Amino acid sequence: MCGICCTVSLTTDAVKPYSQGFINLQRRGPNSSHELLHTDYSHNYSCFFSGHVLHLRGQLTPQPLQDKKGNIFLWNGEVFGGVDVPGAANDTEVMFQNIVACDSEHDILSLISKVQGPWAFIYYQKKKHNLWFGRDFFGRRSLLWRFGETPKEALCLTSVTELHCEAEAQWHEVPASGIFKCNLSSCAELKLIKLTLYSWMYTTKEEQTENRQKIVSFDFEKYVSKITFGDCLLIAPVTPLNRKIPELLPVSNCRAKSDHVSIEDLKMLISEVHKNNAESFIKVLSEAVKKRVFCLPRENNVLTSEAENLANVAILFSGGIDSMMLAALADRHIPPEEPIDLLNVAFMMQGDNSKTHKTKKCSAPSHQVDAKALKYCNPFDVPDRITGRQGLEELKALNLRRIWNFVEINVTLEELEQMRRQHISQLIQPLNTVLDDSIGCAVWFASRGTGMLKCNGETKPYTSTSKVVLTGIGADEQLGGYSRHRVRFNRESYKGLLEELSMELGRISSRNLGRDDRVIGDQGKEARFPFLDENVVSFLNSLQLWEKTDLSLARGLGEKLILRIAAVILGLGNSSVLPKRAMQFGSRIAKMEKKNEKASDKCSRLKPDVAQ
Repeated sequence: MCGICCTVSLTTDAVKPYSQGFINLQRRGPNSSHELLHTDYSHNYSCFFSGHVLHLRGQLTPQPLQDKKGNIFLWNGEVFGGVDVPGAANDTEVMFQNIVACDSEHDILSLISKVQGPWAFIYYQKKKHNLWFGRDFFGRRSLLWRFGETPKEALCLTSVTELHCEAEAQWHEVPASGIFKCNLSSCAELKLIKLTLYSWMYTTKEEQTENRQKIVSFDFEKYVSKITFGDCLLIAPVTPLNRKIPELLPVSNCRAKSDHVSIEDLKMLISEVHKNNAESFIKVLSEAVKKRVFCLPRENNVLTSEAENLANVAILFSGGIDSMMLAALADRHIPPEEPIDLLNVAFMMQGDNSKTHKTKKCSAPSHQVDAKALKYCNPFDVPDRITGRQGLEELKALNLRRIWNFVEINVTLEELEQMRRQHISQLIQPLNTVLDDSIGCAVWFASRGTGMLKCNGETKPYTSTSKVVLTGIGADEQLGGYSRHRVRFNRESYKGLLEELSMELGRISSRNLGRDDRVIGDQGKEARFPFLDENVVSFLNSLQLWEKTDLSLARGLGEKLILRIAAVILGLGNSSVLPKRAMQFGSRIAKMEKKNEKASDKCSRLKPDVAQ
């Protein structure tokens, strides 16, 4: 994982961003930082490149890379398939060797189409004066752009904005609609930026048109002369969504409508078809987790005492079905002597809850935890803390030998306000809603991994050493986990639900993934998303809708049905039937400040003047 940046000047007077602007980039890549200036006096343009590396695979490879022909490459990604990366090799070097060998546009697009895994890249092709850049199909790595108002500051591409940037509105996320090409020679003649988009190839004309409209709708008039679409296309890395709806759906033995469901209710639903699909799902998801926990430097990790071993992998952990599945599967592939960090974040409850927390121990069942039940709890015993502890006990039962580091990360209102003002607000930009603020802050504190750990009956301060953080994002979007999915299903049945799920993956890059990558990457850690592995998405897309989710069933059963059945097969317990609880509510961050805000409202706490 890296922080990458490139500024383009359509003059020979290159613009180098001021040094403070690189602080956020350097935090993403603490192991190596280098800069490179290229000026083409014959064609009157210049480019400034900056690369900051978090070393995870093979030999440490400083960026930007440059070959003898003058080609320059910045890579923020992981190759998990499609392009061969030998075990001891560095994927940045492999990708550079492959891309410089490409002679034509078709060759470059063919190469990029093969890559499985998250990526964002910037590639300067000197011979043709082309600057290529883009994000992967799902947008799992952040890349922002800003177009200047003068030729001297024509274009800036970066993983994350500068500290205290003054022009918030000028930054936008590069759309994950394909990859872009900018011919710098012709742009220098016009003194304007021209872009060509090579978009992902979809199976239907409607999807292709929708993808291109995302770009056309962007307000380019202020920044570029025009954007055109290349004749060649990128091949989408996943199979299309199965939209077939059978006339008669199988009738389950249990059509429970109660919110109080049990693992026995779930077991009653398991048909032979459901069991076979769930077993296949476990296989493909397990392989996705394996890829994401296997390629890590471990040779110097094993110390003299097992208790002294350091964790290489952490999981954003609430005890819910998504994080429990990731933990159970990670346990299969991480060496048994190596601990796994379970990062559990809680925001201090305010008002009466915090004043009365010592009077009585909270004993409410996890699925019934609400504000009334929390009234007598420790002020950090939020719903996700309670389900997290229960999930920890289930994981211990699965593997008694494993050291599970349940890290209790407690955040007060004062610390939240301070860190948001000093730092987090710049990472969330250019997103700016109340929901972005809540989730962005929660993920930042969780991924930092600084909290308390109970060990041998003693509670002590602990900070996670892991460079890799697994997150369950993508499960709800594909398997109907959100309340809006149930609303759409109740209103328009399976047809409406299919449209909603199709839309979810199409917008996940702009709603979630860029923000989460910036926030987690700021800790010098890499976010990895097993549920968005290309093979996992292709498998789930191949199933008929009723085979993976059934929203005619009660909460805790019907949503993410295939995942719940898979959890039972793996031996998990009550976590298999926990209803979906959004992170902002489970961690109680949404209850800390203004109570009357809507998630879609612009958040005043993220404004630049507040950040400064």
